[in-house]
Amino acid sequence: MNIDFDNSYARLPEKFYSNVKPTPVKSPNIIKLNNILADELGIKFDNMQPEIFFSGNSLFSGSQPIAMAYAGHQFGNWVPQLGDGRAILLGEILDKKGLRRDIQLKGCGPTPFSRMGDGRAWLGPILREYILSEAMENLGIPTTRALTAISTGEKVYREKEFPGAILTRVAFSHIRVGTFQYFASRKDLDGLKTLADYVINRHYKNCIKDNNPYLRLLKKVIKRQANLVSKWMGVGFIHGVLNTDNTSIFGETIDYGPCAFMDEYQFNKVFSSIDQTGRYAYKNQPAIIKWNLACLASCLLPLISENEKKAINLAQSAVDEFDDIYNSLWLKIFRNKLGFRKINEDDEKLIKNLLDLMDKNKTDFTLTFRSISSLINNDDDNFKKYFMSHNNEWIDKWRNRISKEDNDKKDIFKFINTINPAFIPRNHRIEEIISKALEGDYSYFEILNKVLLKPYDDQDEYKEYQKPPQENQIVTETFCGT
Repeated sequence: MNIDFDNSYARLPEKFYSNVKPTPVKSPNIIKLNNILADELGIKFDNMQPEIFFSGNSLFSGSQPIAMAYAGHQFGNWVPQLGDGRAILLGEILDKKGLRRDIQLKGCGPTPFSRMGDGRAWLGPILREYILSEAMENLGIPTTRALTAISTGEKVYREKEFPGAILTRVAFSHIRVGTFQYFASRKDLDGLKTLADYVINRHYKNCIKDNNPYLRLLKKVIKRQANLVSKWMGVGFIHGVLNTDNTSIFGETIDYGPCAFMDEYQFNKVFSSIDQTGRYAYKNQPAIIKWNLACLASCLLPLISENEKKAINLAQSAVDEFDDIYNSLWLKIFRNKLGFRKINEDDEKLIKNLLDLMDKNKTDFTLTFRSISSLINNDDDNFKKYFMSHNNEWIDKWRNRISKEDNDKKDIFKFINTINPAFIPRNHRIEEIISKALEGDYSYFEILNKVLLKPYDDQDEYKEYQKPPQENQIVTETFCGT
């Protein structure tokens, strides 16, 4: 099986990574091939044995497997060396559009950064990441992608014995805020500059001719992350481990561990079993990303200006712009979710009034926003059924506001349903597919993948997948899998 690799990161100095090969597994078998993504990448699976290559048992010609070095703040605590502990970057390819994409195996054995870990992954987290990353792609949210899921024929030991699996992850970049922290914390100015120049040349070429390319780089990353988190908030997604080492320089959702989509709307909702203080709760995600971006800004100070005071002022000013950028993006997303394309000064108040009602009534986030389209057709009961208390006053205010839009009802109805998904990867469905897969039944996994290909369509044959969990199906905690 041939893939044309062009491994630019592996051409950087060796302090950026460790050369390491995947550890072969006993009996690799295909669980899932993402043919849609493969086509985008120009990869053909025909008459090949992808399970051999995407398990790491054989290497592609031209692959230069490496484990990337980085550091990071984990739950606010500084860790000077992290790195790819169970992931190996096989290399980079140019997709059909000429865009550079990383091909990485996750769960393919230990690396020098494993910190005594086994470098493996068990089946559950691999299926979770496959489902969630592809769901995010179909929801229109920047994300890493899943190319293959492979079973290993070996056991992985966590709290008990589980079957092992490996994910092939595709990303525009695996460089993180923590990658910059790795060099900055070592006072390696040469390494820091090499990294920043590499990122600019690979991802942000329009910074090159700027008077201050490194400040411009910081501002670009700030905008990308503000856009990403606003989109998370718009679908009720909670990352769960929003550490600096899980914050992508390119602005993609990366590292799906104890992440989850909300069922009932709760402003302070937490799922992650390791987030005991609620640091990464739904409501805290914008502030945490700003904190992570401030960490990036601190790393870039010596590149922004040799004058430390000037560098701090410029970087601080850039980070301070985050709030306005994020708030503008958030307001646009939620304004659109209510069917508004025009701007009205009272929109934010109307949005927050609805969110307060949803929090108070514990309404389902996805279904409540989806049902707003029914108000267009005067089907108020379909919207009101999600609330325990009366919300007629809010409906009246919404109707008054929607009357100021120029579009006809049919167009507004369609617009609302292209913004508010009908289907999300609900936690109880993910637990269901993992449970069934552990019994050897992948049919539930296949069905959920199919449903989530078209999250904005009313797929009548899959109405069951739209429903929130029953009381005995509610998932209260999610886990990392490491």
